[in-house]
Amino acid sequence: MDYLPLFADIRQKPVLVVGGSGVAARKIELLRRAGARVQVVSQRLCEELAALEASGSIEWLATEYQAAQLDRVFLVIAATDDGDLNGQVFLDATERHLLANVVDDQPKCSFIFPSIVDRYPLVVAISSSGTAPVLARLLREKLEALLPANLGQMAKIAGQWRRKVKARFNMISDRRRFWEKAFNGLFANQVASGNVEGAKRTLDQQLTASEASQGEIILVGAGPGDSGLLTLRGLQVMQLADVVLYDHLVSDDVLDLMRRDAHRICVGKRANAHSVSQEETNRLLVKLARQGKRVVRLKGGDSFIFGRGGEELQAAMAAGIPFQVVPGVTAAAGATAYAGIPLTHRDYAQSALFITGHCRADGERMDWPSLARASQTLAVYMGTMKAGEISSQLIAHGRDPHTPAAVISRGTRQDQQVLIGTLQQLEELARNAPTPALLVIGEVVNLHQQLAWFQYSAQQDGRESPVVNLA
Repeated sequence: MDYLPLFADIRQKPVLVVGGSGVAARKIELLRRAGARVQVVSQRLCEELAALEASGSIEWLATEYQAAQLDRVFLVIAATDDGDLNGQVFLDATERHLLANVVDDQPKCSFIFPSIVDRYPLVVAISSSGTAPVLARLLREKLEALLPANLGQMAKIAGQWRRKVKARFNMISDRRRFWEKAFNGLFANQVASGNVEGAKRTLDQQLTASEASQGEIILVGAGPGDSGLLTLRGLQVMQLADVVLYDHLVSDDVLDLMRRDAHRICVGKRANAHSVSQEETNRLLVKLARQGKRVVRLKGGDSFIFGRGGEELQAAMAAGIPFQVVPGVTAAAGATAYAGIPLTHRDYAQSALFITGHCRADGERMDWPSLARASQTLAVYMGTMKAGEISSQLIAHGRDPHTPAAVISRGTRQDQQVLIGTLQQLEELARNAPTPALLVIGEVVNLHQQLAWFQYSAQQDGRESPVVNLA
């Protein structure tokens, strides 16, 4: 290592900054966040620093630099556009055994500012030892996306409970296991959802509870296929799972993001093939959670849109199992966006209806007169097998037979296929369409020719994204 990573306590300690430009202001912002008493030497101050000086937030020590100004400071930063002056500040600081930083001049730095991910009191610092600051910044941006904003709140609460935990567990290994469970369990999930008081009660309960632990069920919407559409929260939860119950609509790319040692169980349902009943899935969810496991129920699209997620959580509720929900990008939103078909457009459709073509035999019949209204978009889930009936009923109740229609197969995936035609051709379009497939009916389908960005991106990448037009 060229630099020893340190976290320095500079609260109420004097730090000298030579320079008053915007560059100096950015360094001063970090120093002030850490509680330093900032002293500035500069002929003039930029607007931001002038406002801070006027409010008493920083001290404008002098307009001219002198070495004696270093005698009573903790750190020094040179941020002027005068190379000779910056070099002199560094030499004077080195003689006094002070840590110094000359901005954008790595050889004249006895300390450097890392890229910082701030989840106070949790702080992550990244450094390339001054060799590739842009790379360090890119890594920081990735970590910003991966680390939840609530980590700071979690760390604050944990700090308040440290003494209690130490009193309850004599052995360090027992304390470590307690915190591992807390940071990966219900406590962490309650903090993430903003239930701070509930999180505190959970810690107290776990301190006094027996070794038998309560599991939980987490419903996660995996999106329509492209792993890039999985939400950040969904990814975080998947990395914490003990067991994952997934269905056939979850793509392999999404499954590859699962925690490696999580036990995977397929409970998918497919037409004309062996499938796990909903009742059996409900029982399995409850059984695994009662064993103290963190059970992730991973469902294609969004769990609450034709995904039976509500039924599964009702079973969890009845069994007294804690649960939470992570929404996902539903197929109607994701597949149509990748096909270049907006669900609404002020010139063509003022509303969009999501319906399923696979209803319960004892359920209510479709309201065909309402569904057949013009100037609206119909997105039909699981509708390929009943495409003929859907087409004939809509036409019989007044929808124009020449209304544009599309069948989007395997939407958002690399092998996405879009079939374009009219409402009266819907059965033909759906007959040989690969599944899963979404039916889209409405004038907005005509915009596909202009807006099919994913089709063209795939072709440029050397992949095929076939479009068949029967119109």
